[in-house]
Amino acid sequence: MDTKPMNTKPTAEEKNETLRLLMNHRSIRRYLPDRVAEEELEAIVRAGQMASTSSGVQAFSVIAVENPDTKRTLAELCGNQAYIEECPLFLVWCADMHRLEAAGQFAGGESVRAARNTEQFLIATVDAALAAQNAAVAAESLGLGIVYIGGVRNRIAEVGELLGLPELVYPVFGMCVGRPAQDPLTRPRLPLGAVLHRERYDDSRYDEKIAEYDAVYRRYMEERSQGQSAASWSEAMATKIPVPSRTHLLAYLESQGFRFE
Repeated sequence: MDTKPMNTKPTAEEKNETLRLLMNHRSIRRYLPDRVAEEELEAIVRAGQMASTSSGVQAFSVIAVENPDTKRTLAELCGNQAYIEECPLFLVWCADMHRLEAAGQFAGGESVRAARNTEQFLIATVDAALAAQNAAVAAESLGLGIVYIGGVRNRIAEVGELLGLPELVYPVFGMCVGRPAQDPLTRPRLPLGAVLHRERYDDSRYDEKIAEYDAVYRRYMEERSQGQSAASWSEAMATKIPVPSRTHLLAYLESQGFRFE
């Protein structure tokens, strides 16, 4: 029986297919063996290209990996994440200042060098992230599923060598892509009031909103783990945030030509 009140206006999500798609995002870690068609791959990457980019620099590249042996090696380098090997398509999203330096030298000669400072590093990293999220939405609109893989930074130098990354390029994250072979729960997000600030930053309600989220998150974890875990979000963060992670990244990034100044 439909219990929706009469004369109630539909929500923005109910009226908008794009919003419904965005709100239904889930990380997919099991895939059917079906290959992602070339036209789908190209459409996904073109959608990524249409993301906003600082001053038109487009400081990112994406490497599509389908070779089983390469995926197997990447799975090992990323922390033995089996779904990298199992997915039909693995995309490695890279921040890329190398192409910009090549463009500058094409127009102005070999003496033109990229600034290589912190701002350039951030521009390239943000460009890669924006493009990847556009691509993720495009993939989901085609009935595909994705999961981001930060594990490419676990053994980042070996990943870079495997993929032949030149100076001024680094892998920001990977992305498994394929047709879903699972129907996972949607992970709940923080209450809007914990994220949306009005006019200026306000943390006065954080305790209230975190407690509210913890209750929702515990139920999610209990259902997801079939009763094996009921950890709250704040408990998970209390365990996670004190531990420095991937402390080798600075040395690798500097070896790739980035300077943090």
